[in-house]
Amino acid sequence: MDIRIAPADIFPWNENFQTGISVIDDQHRKLVALLNKLASHLAFGDDKPELNSIFDELADYAQYHFKTEEGVWRKYLSADELLTGHAKTHQSFVTEVLHIRGKQDSLVTEQVVEEIVIFLTHWLAFHILEADKHLAKIVLSVQKGLTLTEAKEKASTEMSGALRVLIETILSMYDTLSTRTLQLMREVAERQRAEERLRLSRKVIDSTLEAIFITDENGMVIDTNPSFCLDVQLKHEQAIGKDIRQLKPGLFSEDKSDEIWKAATESGHWAGETVGRDASGEIEGAWLALSSIKDNQGVITHYVGVVSSITHLVKRQQTLEVEANHDALTGLPNRRLLQDRLAQAVTRSNRGSRVLAVCYLDLDGFKQINDTLGHDAGDDVLRIVAGRLSKLLRGEDTVVRLGGDEFVLLLGDLENEDGAVQLLTRLLKDVAQPMSIHGKQVEVSASMGVTFYPRDHGTPEQLLTHADEAMLTAKREGKSRYHFYK
Repeated sequence: MDIRIAPADIFPWNENFQTGISVIDDQHRKLVALLNKLASHLAFGDDKPELNSIFDELADYAQYHFKTEEGVWRKYLSADELLTGHAKTHQSFVTEVLHIRGKQDSLVTEQVVEEIVIFLTHWLAFHILEADKHLAKIVLSVQKGLTLTEAKEKASTEMSGALRVLIETILSMYDTLSTRTLQLMREVAERQRAEERLRLSRKVIDSTLEAIFITDENGMVIDTNPSFCLDVQLKHEQAIGKDIRQLKPGLFSEDKSDEIWKAATESGHWAGETVGRDASGEIEGAWLALSSIKDNQGVITHYVGVVSSITHLVKRQQTLEVEANHDALTGLPNRRLLQDRLAQAVTRSNRGSRVLAVCYLDLDGFKQINDTLGHDAGDDVLRIVAGRLSKLLRGEDTVVRLGGDEFVLLLGDLENEDGAVQLLTRLLKDVAQPMSIHGKQVEVSASMGVTFYPRDHGTPEQLLTHADEAMLTAKREGKSRYHFYK
């Protein structure tokens, strides 16, 4: 966000700059305004494209003005040598502006910027007060009936003597004024940038979830962020002036308080695990980082503390792990977690000499429901089937949704293969029970392929492949049944 205040003009316009020819005076004002605009952008350190645009605008308008001005002079001065020299001066100005624009990459020092502004200010002031005012006096005299020779003599007389001294004095004053104004604009620009950095820092502190506090050298609170106020259940103004050790006693427990303050005082920082209380008053783990702030003489003036809830971080980590390992629709373990569960089930089977049944289940009739009633109805069917499968399984068993309408069941700790038959039959029966979806009764069935470990002594990946092959056989044999891999 641009917070720039209106700067003072490098070249303040004065009515004494008027030549008496309105079209020229109006364009002079425009040139002065463009010069002030360019000086402002140079002082505020704007980016190159914007500066180039202003340089181009200044050069283009200068050419337009010079063309207009020369047309006025030519009407009254014809091919006079004054007009020829004046035109060359015009072209030198445009050339210099474009030359400066081409050297933008070198505009990095204050001295260079200052030299540019002084040149442009001096040239324009001299051109208006000296050259243009001289020619304007000639034109105005010719318009009043004097011959060109008489008009030139009259203008030379008026532009000499005291007026000449006055013009030189004004030019010198403008050089000094432009330098001091530019310095002031730089100071304003730097102050505004510093204020913007402070505003940004404050927004960051106020927006963070971590509780942040600042104390004086004695540990008395002088500032906090909203998260800290929420943590201690106090308004900002209520927390100010209180001892941080009393506001957050858990952070500075008796067995750690001396260690924390000593480290922050002597080495500048202390960070470690401590305890605190959440907004409800419950004790929770916390991570405290305490730093000391020193003045230019190396004397500690403040302490800054940042408190992070470890409990919150742990809960967040647990949430992320659940999201990574579970199906978002049904809440069942997903393919990623299946790999771990299957490896564990194989290990338990080997250790206990027990049988593991790996079952690959695919719903029959699901596509028709999805196509006729819509995806929302299909999602409801999947959630209901997932619930029925989970309800029938034992604590050591696992049901996984692979995706679509495919599920995998791991039935472990079986004495023998026959021990799975009764459970498989119940699973198929429960899945096939009618269900009410969006006010309509619908039914699905399941085809299931089963392979038994350790008789099928394949790798976990091979066990899944074999169960999948057996499931396809069950579908070919009429669906709503199971088939054992052989």
